[in-house]
Amino acid sequence: MLKQILFAFSVLITLGVFAWTMSRLFKYFKFTKKHPLSDFGKRFWVTFKVAILQEKILRKPVIGFMHALVWWGFVVIIFGSIEMIIDGLFGTDRILSFMGPFYDFMMACGDIFALIITIAILVFLFRRIFMHVKRFYGPEMKPISKLDANVALTMILILMVSLQLMNVDYLLWTNSIGETAFGVYPVSHFIASFYDGTSAESAWVGYQVNWWIHILVIFVFANYLPYSKHFHVFMSVPNVFVSKISPLGYVDNMPTITKEVKLMMDPDAAFSDAPEDEGEPERFGVLDVDDTNWVNYFNSLSCTECGRCTDVCPANITGKLLSPRKVMMDTRARMKEKGPGLIKDGKAFDDGKHLVMDLITEEELWACTMCNACAQECPVNINQPSLILDMRRYLVMEESKAPSGLNTVFSNIENNGAPWQFSPEDRMLWADGLDVPLMADKLAAGENPEYLFWVSSAGAFDDRYKKVTREFIKILNYQKVDYAVLGTEETDSGDIARRAGNEMLFQMQAMMNIEIMNGYEVKKIITADPHDFNTLKNEYPDFGGNYKVIHHTQFLQQLIDSGKIQMNGGDLKDKKITFHDPCYLGRGNKEYEAPRSVLNAIPSTKVEMKRNKSFGLCCGAGGGQMFKEAEKGDKEIFIERTEEALKTGADIICTACPFCMVMMTDGIKYKNKEEEVKNYDIAELVSMSLGL
Repeated sequence: MLKQILFAFSVLITLGVFAWTMSRLFKYFKFTKKHPLSDFGKRFWVTFKVAILQEKILRKPVIGFMHALVWWGFVVIIFGSIEMIIDGLFGTDRILSFMGPFYDFMMACGDIFALIITIAILVFLFRRIFMHVKRFYGPEMKPISKLDANVALTMILILMVSLQLMNVDYLLWTNSIGETAFGVYPVSHFIASFYDGTSAESAWVGYQVNWWIHILVIFVFANYLPYSKHFHVFMSVPNVFVSKISPLGYVDNMPTITKEVKLMMDPDAAFSDAPEDEGEPERFGVLDVDDTNWVNYFNSLSCTECGRCTDVCPANITGKLLSPRKVMMDTRARMKEKGPGLIKDGKAFDDGKHLVMDLITEEELWACTMCNACAQECPVNINQPSLILDMRRYLVMEESKAPSGLNTVFSNIENNGAPWQFSPEDRMLWADGLDVPLMADKLAAGENPEYLFWVSSAGAFDDRYKKVTREFIKILNYQKVDYAVLGTEETDSGDIARRAGNEMLFQMQAMMNIEIMNGYEVKKIITADPHDFNTLKNEYPDFGGNYKVIHHTQFLQQLIDSGKIQMNGGDLKDKKITFHDPCYLGRGNKEYEAPRSVLNAIPSTKVEMKRNKSFGLCCGAGGGQMFKEAEKGDKEIFIERTEEALKTGADIICTACPFCMVMMTDGIKYKNKEEEVKNYDIAELVSMSLGL
């Protein structure tokens, strides 16, 4: 009876402390912004894949599998922990054994997993204490962070050892070292066989001691977790459930900006489709934690500080200040700092500090390429770029603090419809000498072409990419594809403006383009620009632009698969080709096979870079980086990527993006390899193989 009283008392203390801690943490949510959730069926499926099957953890096969085993082991062992709590409260012994074979199976699995987890935790501790794993370090990783990880791992180790010893003593106490017990406790049975002959009394004492150690460490661990990076034990599964389920390339819309833009474009219709209760925001973007939405804060609580995000960040890899892990840690730390004041004084509280500039510097924010490598890699589906972008939005729209190069781009897009200072009337100069049909002419003739070819600003004005546009047009004409272009009616998609934080300019561009395309009843769009491909496909639907958007590599694949294109290779037969994945085609929209399928149809030798497909490294141009000075670092991102491409020994670095082409071409020049190595777009290679 005394045991039950003591146990009930410990349970009450545990639950009371845990409830108090959680109430403090979750009170802060009321100071964050709304973020509605939808598509719950898809969310359950994503949760099953990422949280239960550990899909993203297993991207690092060896250490990932060990971590997955620990997770799966905990899921199994919790069955026995529940039984212990029931036994402790009601004075029973193995109360769930009435379940028969299922009980025996769960106990056997728990016994085996206890050993597996013990081994895994020892490996993890060895890696953290004796091996200098780069991603475990960084300016944001203070000594307390390392101590926290070691304390949590040690507590898990104690849990597993005490569980194993408890089972061993139980077998010795009940004199159950037989074949039946072997089936229920295979590992403990093996260990107990070495202690056969131990008295039942001493075994009972050992069982009670280890029982109490195990259950009390569970209670202590549960209350330690909210103050530890291992809080993800509780938070990771729900965090995956509330995480972003749209393509990584998609950026959430800002309805308040939409209202402003509609007011400018059509004052009478500005508020027709806006919620009546939607008030004006205090500010655009994120300055402090109370400007974040609740999912951002949830993400910060779920961060495991594993460093996988920072480990793949192209800015961090090349020595720049940005660390996606630090962004999440700073967000969590800032809420813990400001939260009590918000609870006391509400939104009026001001301690003179802010998340942006005081914790996260402008240099960090502008170093991001928006490549989404961090979001791709995060094992609990945290989306760091969305928070970084919101902070950029604040800097641009509230403080006008964009880098000078980006301010020039904004001005050019607003005045000329392109990032460069070219006249809009010059947008068709690239087509000189080619037969390129215009949508306006088609409409005048009573025709509605099947495809609109979206040339893009780079395709129309960048000297190198104009050649790609011309070669792709040759292919379209050769195949007698029913298409047309907008010509001088096309303006910039706004992708650069949006990812650089100028949401107002992006939405103005989007609405103007959509109005023009809908006027022509456009249904299908082909483009050679992955950034515009992503924007037109994923983001224009928010503004009434619903089109079937096809990247030119996908279109070429369709032609090849249908047998309409058969290439002999020509001068490419003796060439070795490596392909650089564009971030907004690959990670942004999960298209890795189309470009490779096209390349495989060209008789030549193909070789992959070390980092390829979803592990591919950004070229360094995204997020507006191509139009501004790079932040300080050890080297430029495009040089890092070019060096990796050159290590393959390829004669041709193939790209499928205008930004990637600029960066890789510059990288080849920087390495003085212009004579040996060439950079071609995939459309150019197809055109060469066809002899066009």
